[in-house]
Amino acid sequence: MKVYSNSIQYGQAVSDSILKWAADDNYLLTRKKRRYSYSKQPGKWTPTPPGYIDAVEPYWSQIRPVSLDSAGQFKPVPPPVFSTDTASAFMKDVKEVYRVTQNMNKEEILIASFWDCNPFYLNTQGHLNFATKKLSPGGHWISIAGQAAEIAKADWPKTTSAYLLTSVALFDGFISCWDEKYRSQLIRPETVINAYVSEKWRPLLQTPPFPEYTSGHSVISTAAAQVLSNIFGNEFPYIDNTEVDYGLPVRHFKSFSDAAQEAAISRLYGGIHYRSAIMNGKLQGENIGNQVIKTIILR
Repeated sequence: MKVYSNSIQYGQAVSDSILKWAADDNYLLTRKKRRYSYSKQPGKWTPTPPGYIDAVEPYWSQIRPVSLDSAGQFKPVPPPVFSTDTASAFMKDVKEVYRVTQNMNKEEILIASFWDCNPFYLNTQGHLNFATKKLSPGGHWISIAGQAAEIAKADWPKTTSAYLLTSVALFDGFISCWDEKYRSQLIRPETVINAYVSEKWRPLLQTPPFPEYTSGHSVISTAAAQVLSNIFGNEFPYIDNTEVDYGLPVRHFKSFSDAAQEAAISRLYGGIHYRSAIMNGKLQGENIGNQVIKTIILR
């Protein structure tokens, strides 16, 4: 009875400490901010079809991170400068998105769909709009952490470590990524291609309602893969069944890094990111993953 009572008291003390710490994470302050004001400068992000949804979480960089010293600790290099010059680095990125999405094979389409992870897919039928809810990018990696623990027959401490470190990598990854998104405010491929390349072009995936640079999935997937590799090993073959409930087949991966690479390039296949956002997002995620491993010491 004494062990039971002490366990309850200890658990309560832990939860009280967590809630006290979380109360100062700035979340409530960000709920009181003014509505996001869009820049009218050329090359800056504006809402996209089909719903032209307002900017999602423009103040998320103000949320207190867990392992980072600030949202801008791993600030990426700036994106290519917006230009309509066909020889510019920016338009080369744009034309690559258009070219790739025009010539995709079945495997590339499946990859884009598997990593879509759109938690708010907007369906439009006449005047009727309704959302189909699916798993988010973060939710997909939490699922992978659980599958890995099951495959490895991990004990309770190792399993909780996998969930904890993956969650922190995702949390800090989104803060770091969103810090850059609303700093650079880069225009999405759909907007540029429709204006300068083809008015009829549409991406395979729905364009998310926030700026383009860097690629969120590239950042958080790489960060999550870093911490999971640190726990379960760099070579960890597994079958990902996360999307089966949403009508997609399982996918086989040789490692978490293999999965993160695929998640990142899926954004190019989906037509929603330029290669610069993907490559620099991966570097950003790698730095975050390493920071989580270095900062959070598990016994």
